[in-house]
Amino acid sequence: MADPIVRDAAAARQFIQDRGIEHVKLGVFDGDAILRGKYIARDKFLSALDKGLGFCDVILGWDSNDQLIDGLGFTGWHTAYPDAAVRVLPGTLREIPWEPKTALFLGEFAGAAEAVCPRATLRRVLDRAHGLGYAVSAAAEFEFFMFEETPDSIRAKGYRGLKPMTPGFFGYSVLRNSVHAELYQELLDLGQQMRFPIEGLHTETGPGVLEAALVYCEALEAADRAALFKTFVKALAQRRGLMATFMAKWSNSVPGQSGHLHVSLKTLDGKTVFHDPSQPEEMSQAMRWFIGGQQALMPELLSMVASTVNSYSRLVPGFWAPTSATWGVENRTTALRVIKGGAHSQRVEYRIAAADINPYLALAAAIGSGLWGIEHKVEPDAPIVGNAYDRDHPKKRRLPGTLTEAADRLVASKAGRELFGGAFVEHHAQTRRHEEIEFRKTITDWELARYFEII
Repeated sequence: MADPIVRDAAAARQFIQDRGIEHVKLGVFDGDAILRGKYIARDKFLSALDKGLGFCDVILGWDSNDQLIDGLGFTGWHTAYPDAAVRVLPGTLREIPWEPKTALFLGEFAGAAEAVCPRATLRRVLDRAHGLGYAVSAAAEFEFFMFEETPDSIRAKGYRGLKPMTPGFFGYSVLRNSVHAELYQELLDLGQQMRFPIEGLHTETGPGVLEAALVYCEALEAADRAALFKTFVKALAQRRGLMATFMAKWSNSVPGQSGHLHVSLKTLDGKTVFHDPSQPEEMSQAMRWFIGGQQALMPELLSMVASTVNSYSRLVPGFWAPTSATWGVENRTTALRVIKGGAHSQRVEYRIAAADINPYLALAAAIGSGLWGIEHKVEPDAPIVGNAYDRDHPKKRRLPGTLTEAADRLVASKAGRELFGGAFVEHHAQTRRHEEIEFRKTITDWELARYFEII
């Protein structure tokens, strides 16, 4: 059964008391959607509910490998890495099934750090939506590969010759999910227990690959659920002697791993915004403008969605991932897919996203660009019918081909600065440039095989 929803500090205190909680695991998600946190004693947490607490701001100043990022204005050696204020979010309470007498709460950076905090960035976009009279719902679906490996074994193998949990191509296989029914049930139970309920779970095409679709909800909660899902699926897998990866593409021989996002709008009193049965494809004018904004800004905001070097290994023609900002109705070859769901579930699927997304930033980009489209009444191109991969697209719709190019496009984006703030844009772009610099320091197997003898 899912945890009760705690909405304020008083309810959180009551929960701690009623459940006999002795320690709290408090975490904040960084720019790569890595959950950084620590255990704190019960009394310290109860104090933090009112006063907040501090986390060293290096969390916002290093990469996924804990290496310091040069050139950041917000933090660095020039600021001496002080504590950043963190507010506790009572409504994010979860209980971790295998940690008795312990509760998990998320925090959000406050003060000066709020300007570059991923969760706060999404929250500001949703505040913008509210100001326009909209409530935003969203959901994520992730493909992830499972391996019979451990953190030690993959390093010993140099990440080569890994053993998938299951061999062969068994998409939507009842055989596979029946043989491994206990693991599937553990994943489904974990989603219920930690309040990221799974709407659908099945094998995808490839050795050891699964796909999970999370249940639709309010967009900020959807981002929390997506980020926690990725974290605790990996934790559950490792506790079972397995490993899960959410890389965008881990192997040249199998398709990439998607992290598609579904978004819809309603009015604040619950009426549909996207559905209009009197219009072509039952798309309201607001939905057309929303898609127009997403299409127009996708090349400028791509670094918020495709935020790793590996993301761009997936964005190549013919691998079920778009390379231009295209849209279509029920078209899985386009970057944006309109799903005709009537008044209750008409939505747009943001298909450019891979499993490696930071859910907060990817949703901020997907929703923020759509709102910008409504505000500026941006008409989209004609929808693509048929294969979007086999035709040329206007230059303005082509997506950046590298992470650095995408970061530079964000810095130059007037709309990006308007939507997310200059401080966030500069900070995020520099962290992404750093990521590609780190990649360029590495000599790959491909380079050795290509050049060692022949050049």
